[in-house]
Amino acid sequence: MRLKEKVALVTGAGQGIGRTTALLFAREGARVAVADINMTAAQAVADEIVRADGQAKAIYLDVGRAESVEVAVRTVQESFGRIDVLVNNAGITRDARMQKMTEEQFDAVINVNLKGVWLCAKAVAPLMIASGGGSIINAASIVGLYGNFGQTNYVAAKSGVIGMTKTWARELGPANIRVNAIAPGFVATDMIATVPEKVLDSVRERTPLRRLGRPEDIANAYLFLASDEAAFITGHVLSVDGGLIF
Repeated sequence: MRLKEKVALVTGAGQGIGRTTALLFAREGARVAVADINMTAAQAVADEIVRADGQAKAIYLDVGRAESVEVAVRTVQESFGRIDVLVNNAGITRDARMQKMTEEQFDAVINVNLKGVWLCAKAVAPLMIASGGGSIINAASIVGLYGNFGQTNYVAAKSGVIGMTKTWARELGPANIRVNAIAPGFVATDMIATVPEKVLDSVRERTPLRRLGRPEDIANAYLFLASDEAAFITGHVLSVDGGLIF
């Protein structure tokens, strides 16, 4: 019960890493706000948590829209009274070579993966300050550290998330709010469904642990940084990539 009595808001929690994180946090004692733009998926996850005797509420959230973020955060506060942990997990991809990438593709990824992280943290931080602290965990990516072919928009967003993480750790630390980021490697979720198998085979070959990541690998890292076991860790970017980059 590493998150007993804590309230966690997980964005993009309707599927993939977010879903796994929401379920894990609930098993560890957290009351979980399962936030997603797909309410059907969010409700299914919340229902699964409740059936297992956990506490959860499905929340509609479009992270790229300030009004939606404000309503969602207010709903969590009204339902659970506080927010102790924010996992900025929501993300999308719109891959294309730089020369062929459209402005619409670029803006969509920046809006969700970068602006959305800022909007959610901005809305949640005052609640954490008022309650004496908290933990904000942002989803970065190893491609934000070294770049990646065909992902100008995604790399720009994830590099920005890393920069914001370090900045907020300095700004919010005096209020006992820890801010960290996870930089996943290639994880077996729907997000990499369009990646050619030969590319994934190459990734496995270059990864010392010789496999892709699993959603549980990332969720467990989120759990550690959310827990009091990480009470003296802030401003850190933790790569969870099987040793692909070190």
